[in-house]
Amino acid sequence: MDRKVPVFATLGCRLNAYETEAMKDLAARAGVDDAVIVNTCAVTAEAVRKARQEIRRLKRDNPNARMIVTGCAAQTEPETFAAMEEVDIVLGNTEKMQPESWRRMVPDLIGETERVQVDDIMSVTETAGHLIDGFGTRSRAYVQVQNGCDHRCTFCIIPFGRGNSRSVPAGVVVDQIKRLVDRGYNEVVLTGVDLTSWGADLPMAPKLGDLVLRILRLVPDLPRLRISSIDSIEVDESLMQAIATEPRLMPHLHLSLQAGDDMILKRMKRRHLRDDAIRFCEEARRLRPDMTYGADIIAGFPTETETMFDNSLRLVEECGLTWLHVFPYSPRPGTPAARMPQVNGVAIKERAARLRAAGQVAAQAHHAAQVGRDHAVLMESPRMGRTAQFAEVHFGTDQPEGAIVTARIRGAGATGLLA
Repeated sequence: MDRKVPVFATLGCRLNAYETEAMKDLAARAGVDDAVIVNTCAVTAEAVRKARQEIRRLKRDNPNARMIVTGCAAQTEPETFAAMEEVDIVLGNTEKMQPESWRRMVPDLIGETERVQVDDIMSVTETAGHLIDGFGTRSRAYVQVQNGCDHRCTFCIIPFGRGNSRSVPAGVVVDQIKRLVDRGYNEVVLTGVDLTSWGADLPMAPKLGDLVLRILRLVPDLPRLRISSIDSIEVDESLMQAIATEPRLMPHLHLSLQAGDDMILKRMKRRHLRDDAIRFCEEARRLRPDMTYGADIIAGFPTETETMFDNSLRLVEECGLTWLHVFPYSPRPGTPAARMPQVNGVAIKERAARLRAAGQVAAQAHHAAQVGRDHAVLMESPRMGRTAQFAEVHFGTDQPEGAIVTARIRGAGATGLLA
């Protein structure tokens, strides 16, 4: 009888996407079949609700498969998923990366396996370099260089899902990227939970910029290196040097800003103030004039007034943000912000809509400014790719997937650029 290949579903961040690829390899090596594995997200209460919804849907579609739930929501709320009749195994974030966990998932042993396998994430002190050789047919590869977070923002549950900050050694990262380049990947994205804290737990405490410069020096055949979400207040001098001098480092930074009002930032327990964010954006763009910024911004954080919100809204223009990720605030049980005076739900939705509208205006302005210019475009599918600044480019004819092609931008549409 043919084996049924496991079904994987990934919710949430790029780090989860990376870890799902590692789990696919672990499951295949262990001989796991006829199983559904859901890698959950816990960033908001809505994310947990969506995880439960996805589990029920997948169980309906795969009624005879074993249901294994893992990820951040499984780590922070194992009892929630253990109580679901659809779920067979709840696997913590540490356990999901251990080969022995998957060896216990084969049919002969599954009945003897403990149903909830979730240990204390705060006791974990290392992040193993899970060596994978690519992301299937994707045009870019994500490389995990850091996990966990030592900070305790008042709205965030993620440190309790990921544990304290820990770094993958630079040598392991470089070796992995070399393998990916040998496999034909033209772009690698460095990812982590708190990426700018990379290196603090390693000998000599190197900085993220040191890692970036080392990768670009030791992997000369890598065409494009990108870094995912960063905390601008922690950016080091070496990273600024790389921004200024390394054309293979993509001119696109996603910033964890969260708000543009100083009082709200303090109540969030962030480490930067409004002027810090503006100064960073001005300096990085001075060093790299073609730089674009994405940003995470929360609408309706507890105690936020209209005036405070207006400071966040004006940050879009004052920082020159192009790509916005807007999060309507929702309380996470167990976080300090959940105990603060809450903003009316209608006001939260209205503020989120205004932020998204401002983001659309900013993106459209960026798109319009590219018309008539030539761009190097990394093809994600035969007719869609992205510029170095991460703008979508749509083609009228097929292009080689995964290749970098030079294209003249002929127009700007509702969903991106037209080549």
